Amino acid sequence: MGKIIFYEDRNFQGRHYECSSDCADLSPYFSRCNSIRVESDWWVLYEKPNYMGYQYVLTRGEYPDYQRWMGFNDCVRSCRSYPQYRGGSYRIRIYERPDFGGQMMEFMDDCPSVYDRFRYRDIHSCHVMDGYWIFYEHPNYRGRQYFMRPGEYRRYSDWGGYSSTIGSFRRMRDF
Repeated sequence: MGKIIFYEDRNFQGRHYECSSDCADLSPYFSRCNSIRVESDWWVLYEKPNYMGYQYVLTRGEYPDYQRWMGFNDCVRSCRSYPQYRGGSYRIRIYERPDFGGQMMEFMDDCPSVYDRFRYRDIHSCHVMDGYWIFYEHPNYRGRQYFMRPGEYRRYSDWGGYSSTIGSFRRMRDF
């Protein structure tokens, strides 16, 4: 079972709340979140209740302010825990068009620039075959994040994307 501690103020100060399971609505426990300690497992935090809005993927460690987890603000309203991936291989297929159409490329490692490797800036569908992955809006693992677990994503809205633009992606591992 994972464990994460949310703090209202920076540097682990102020009111705090310990969580050890998925929570669809954190608003009863704190009004803002400015620092976090992840004690075990991986966590996906969401800006809005019911696992909606911006996503932030955190590994074990300390995050003394929201910029450290690439947060856009101090708003965290739901979270999900994922055990560390124990498989040995990572595999993902990305597609140029929805419903697995157009050009396809398969990856087994991180990709700091989708355009440099794929020659497209947009990914309209993908199939995660092995491992957990994170899509980023911009190259070099910056911008909005999208957590991808094994499964088929027929269009970018299936992974919570606001557009098909993906600049980079990497395997979910302890960084």
